[in-house]
Amino acid sequence: MVEENVPKTNQNNWISRYRGALASGIGGLICLCLFALFGSAVITMSGESHDNEPISPIPFKTMLDEKKVKLGEALFSDDRLSGSNGVSCSSCHLFERDLSDGIPISGSLPGTIGTTRTLSLFNVGLNSKIGWAGQFLTLEQQAIAVVQDKSRMGGKWEDVVASLRTDLVLNKAFNEIYKDGLKRDNVVDALVEYEKSLNTPNAPFDRYLRGDESAIDQRSKDGYHLFKDYGCASCHQGVNVGGNMLQVFGIFGEPQAALKGPRTPGAAQGSGIDDSRPVFRVPSLRNVAERPPYFHDGSAPTLTDAIGKMARYQLGRNISDEDVGKIEAFLNSLSGEYHGVPVGKLAGGSDGHY
Repeated sequence: MVEENVPKTNQNNWISRYRGALASGIGGLICLCLFALFGSAVITMSGESHDNEPISPIPFKTMLDEKKVKLGEALFSDDRLSGSNGVSCSSCHLFERDLSDGIPISGSLPGTIGTTRTLSLFNVGLNSKIGWAGQFLTLEQQAIAVVQDKSRMGGKWEDVVASLRTDLVLNKAFNEIYKDGLKRDNVVDALVEYEKSLNTPNAPFDRYLRGDESAIDQRSKDGYHLFKDYGCASCHQGVNVGGNMLQVFGIFGEPQAALKGPRTPGAAQGSGIDDSRPVFRVPSLRNVAERPPYFHDGSAPTLTDAIGKMARYQLGRNISDEDVGKIEAFLNSLSGEYHGVPVGKLAGGSDGHY
């Protein structure tokens, strides 16, 4: 994969293509500038190229420490991370639900009230911003915070580490990998290494980008062209088809899902994007067909509904049912494979034992 900036000679054509996104004003201009940075020329295996595409294929391999990955996988299903609250990472991130949970509003601990749905952890290492508000810039920051979040796992790191140290087998595993053994930062490091392994390459659309023209049908190709022409790709771009920027939710009018209260994330005060309207991190669209419902509060029950609402509220467009169907066909082609198994056919996960 070769990354290049969009050549200046192509900028006028590109801006014309995305005139719908330009109508969103400053927010659209920010999106367009980011696309200029992230647009890529993908060189295919056949020697042909899809020049300046806004989306890049997920790499087949990620260089990771396999011992750390195995250790992190065990920790991912270990409820001791929640300080004996009976909750592990795998309680809310289910393989059969695209490493989300399928619940519109997720509350992790009994008696807690959530504010958003659980984001998928597939391909999370490819995001440059983590969380619905994009408040974390690294997976390490997110892992430290979620363990001690009173509404998520409710643990205290000193108690978590003390509990894990009573496990002789786990202690031995840490001592073999880390010079300073079992401590908070090493627990986080192992978890993050595992999360970075959760990539889903080889989606039909990725195969198309690499030169296999038969990997997706004509309807999906038409949907991809519409996805670009309408301006969707100005925010949903890069290898993760999103996950790298903040944007106002409701540029053209305020959808019901954007109505905010004191506990609703998205106000993003101080983000510099907008202090009066809800602002969220643009979610990744990888495997999006596998994880209804949609939006931060699950208020769009189907992908069809979500596409129509995004066109109306983000682009100021009412698009035809035919175009919605084509865009949905393209989005369906973004579902990849985990360890060679299509994401939509996954079930179960780690048993939590090292």
